[in-house]
Amino acid sequence: MTFLEPVRLWLFVPVGLVAIVYVVVQWRRRTYAVRFTNVDLLDSVAPRRPGWRRHIPAALFLLGVSALVIAVARPARDERVPRERATVIMAIDTSLSMDATDVDPSRIGGAKEAATAFLEALPERLNVGLVSFNGVASVRVAPTTDRLRIEEQIAGLELDEATAIGEAIFASLEAIDAVLPDETGTAPPARIVLMSDGFTTVGRPDEDAIGAARDAGVPVSTIAFGTDQGFIDIPGEGIVPVPVDQTALRTIAEGTGGQFFTAASTAELEVVYSDIGSAVGFETEEREIVIWFVTAALVLLLATALTSLLWFSRLP
Repeated sequence: MTFLEPVRLWLFVPVGLVAIVYVVVQWRRRTYAVRFTNVDLLDSVAPRRPGWRRHIPAALFLLGVSALVIAVARPARDERVPRERATVIMAIDTSLSMDATDVDPSRIGGAKEAATAFLEALPERLNVGLVSFNGVASVRVAPTTDRLRIEEQIAGLELDEATAIGEAIFASLEAIDAVLPDETGTAPPARIVLMSDGFTTVGRPDEDAIGAARDAGVPVSTIAFGTDQGFIDIPGEGIVPVPVDQTALRTIAEGTGGQFFTAASTAELEVVYSDIGSAVGFETEEREIVIWFVTAALVLLLATALTSLLWFSRLP
């Protein structure tokens, strides 16, 4: 918790002085009572003395005033709120290596499951687009809030030869450029989330794509999906190892200001997507919580009046 007007917390000084004065007065009363040596006469005059209960209204009053001081200082806290306007492009590798079964049920199967879960976790107002890439990159769905359409396209992804990561980034940037600016002419913030298991084999090199993303101010977060034990069976070629290449994907993330992740299972991939979703789908805002302390003060001051009336038949 923070305070927007912390200087006002100095009001606790007079509150503390009131507490000190109260303690001194009670101590002096106790000293005077001890001097009254005829205890039998005191019991007959005041058979029911309030004892500890007389301190309760004072304690409640001081707590209530303290809550008001905190309210005056305008307390606030950080809260996660959905982004009203932003664009996220999911770029999914559909090269033949994604057919490897080192991940259950397969790399492409796990990618589809995790991408769908990621989609469902994002705020509804967020624009999401889908790009698939193998030897070529295709914008399957332009940025939209139509989640059902994207889910259908994710389910229909098919594999083909080669890997064009650079082209996937360029295609994603073009899709982002197509998003209209808001009423003030400001383009919404955007990010690319690229999932792959390999490195660029065709198309424009990663270095060119990194430069383009950096110039556009669009971070590219990358996910290396799979294990080093992956392999595929290619007709006419036999068993071909397809270990995950992390180096290229890490370079892309670092070069564009994005984040680099690894996932060796579908469950890990879902966790990674969830973390990314929290970062791109929500933002932290400082919001005042003055009402909490005003309410607490009201309750405490009413409790002060109630206990004083019930026990002493008077208001404090």
